[in-house]
Amino acid sequence: MAEAVLYSFRRCPYAMRARMALSVSGARYDHREVVLRDKPAEMLAVSPKGTVPVLVTEHGAVLEESLDIMRWALGRSDPESWLARHDEALLEANDGPFKHHLDRYKYATRYDDVDPEEHRAAALEILQRLEARLAASAFLCGDARGFADIAIFPFIRQFANADRTWFDAQDLPSLQAWLAALIESDLFSGVMHKHPQWRSA
Repeated sequence: MAEAVLYSFRRCPYAMRARMALSVSGARYDHREVVLRDKPAEMLAVSPKGTVPVLVTEHGAVLEESLDIMRWALGRSDPESWLARHDEALLEANDGPFKHHLDRYKYATRYDDVDPEEHRAAALEILQRLEARLAASAFLCGDARGFADIAIFPFIRQFANADRTWFDAQDLPSLQAWLAALIESDLFSGVMHKHPQWRSA
């Protein structure tokens, strides 16, 4: 039987969350590192939209969305019970409004007539709601990391890194501790190894 294939880009937050779920599940797959300005024809053949991550399962099914890849991996093996610690409203807020504001804060020059500080303030309001939740428990859905944490974490990391001095000065102690714990985890460091660009033989 052929092995599953993951097309990924190391710094993409969507790919990060997919790789973390694949890692914790113990799924075996062939990692193919993509350079976004030089996308391999093999990836475009199975997923013409040209975004990462893309997983081709051992049975030939193509998963083009990171959350679907997470569910696929955890559906096969979920040793930390991540699927039980899921919150659809949190994911919708992250992938919708928060990502909208994050992009216009971090990449303001890519958009016409945007005020990055206005979008930073709007994103901060969303983070303050997460702060209130994390003040009550170590993770978003209880005392152990789960699906919601891993699905959201890479985007919070990206927001924090846009201006780390500013972020660290905000009154978000629980969120900052949560973020630090996930960044320092063996799971995250394990999926952030650098891979050379994949090229077909």
